[in-house]
Amino acid sequence: MTDQLVLNAEPREDVGKGASRRLRRLEKRVPGIIYGGEAAPQSVSLEARELAKAEGVEAFYSQVLELSLSGKKIAAVVKDLQRHPARGDIMHIDFLRVDANQPLTVNLSLHLVGEEDCVGVKAGGRLSQNMNEVTVTALPAALPEYLEIDVSALEAGSSLHLTDIVLPEGVTIPALAQGSDHDQAIVSVIAARGGAAAEAAEDGEAAPAEDGGEEG
Repeated sequence: MTDQLVLNAEPREDVGKGASRRLRRLEKRVPGIIYGGEAAPQSVSLEARELAKAEGVEAFYSQVLELSLSGKKIAAVVKDLQRHPARGDIMHIDFLRVDANQPLTVNLSLHLVGEEDCVGVKAGGRLSQNMNEVTVTALPAALPEYLEIDVSALEAGSSLHLTDIVLPEGVTIPALAQGSDHDQAIVSVIAARGGAAAEAAEDGEAAPAEDGGEEG
């Protein structure tokens, strides 16, 4: 597991659209808010450059972060963020306070392992990943950085589903509690098209005709 990300935040008293625009343009800071738990919501700002660097780490979106605010350390997760429609810069960010005894529901990235040894790919198939992340629930201390799914034994024409993920202790996938209809396919091996007809076509020969008798 990577080291816990630490972000420096400052209290923000001047709120509103105009104040937020000045904050971003003149001070190069991003407005945000921390809410949840028993404490009142707290408006904050973070240095845009530090925030941009932090979001480059995969765990930024799924792990518990440490916010340093006025000498206090606050455990929180990223709950929501808004981006500039053209540049993609973070314009506003929401943090949710974390209680060590309360389960969190977050999205974790799915990492495929064993791709080089995949049986179906070696047989000429093509690996197709249908899901890049999955929603899980766990206590903060039990949250992994990501989930792995081994595709080495996956054959052509077959798929691996949510139920095939080996989950760490204390981690659950809420969708699976809703029934088998929610057991989505994560990754599949699409079999190579062709067969005898395709091979014949590649050799410049006509494909064998189906039995149907001669025309009279």
